[in-house]
Amino acid sequence: TAALFAQSPVAMLATVGPDGAPHVVPVVFAVNNDREQPVVYTAVDAKRKSTKRLQRLTNIEGNPRVSMLVDHYDEDWTQLWWVRADGVAEIHYRGEEMATGYAMLRRKYVQYQRIALDGPVVTVPVARWSAWHA
Repeated sequence: TAALFAQSPVAMLATVGPDGAPHVVPVVFAVNNDREQPVVYTAVDAKRKSTKRLQRLTNIEGNPRVSMLVDHYDEDWTQLWWVRADGVAEIHYRGEEMATGYAMLRRKYVQYQRIALDGPVVTVPVARWSAWHA
């Protein structure tokens, strides 16, 4: 379950807005399994965005409970699966967690050799895994 999640290239990050509405965005991520509790890292990078004040960060500040979902679709429906990680997110603007997140993301994604990681890192210690497969 955790291995399928970690190998996926993209996850959907679900947060809750101040008005209680769900907010879901695709994110790249890396998983640190070297801890007692796995931690998912994602970061704000230098790709063009409409604003630096991202809704996901505002939402996490107001309600840090999040879910991250990865899935696999195939024309052969016997190959379908999904894995969800639930936890309480934290935003890091400096320090060890930020450095660890940047390093892990650079290892997983070659694109970060060309695109700068210049924003905060979000960590999600996984409190619960949920999964389904055909």
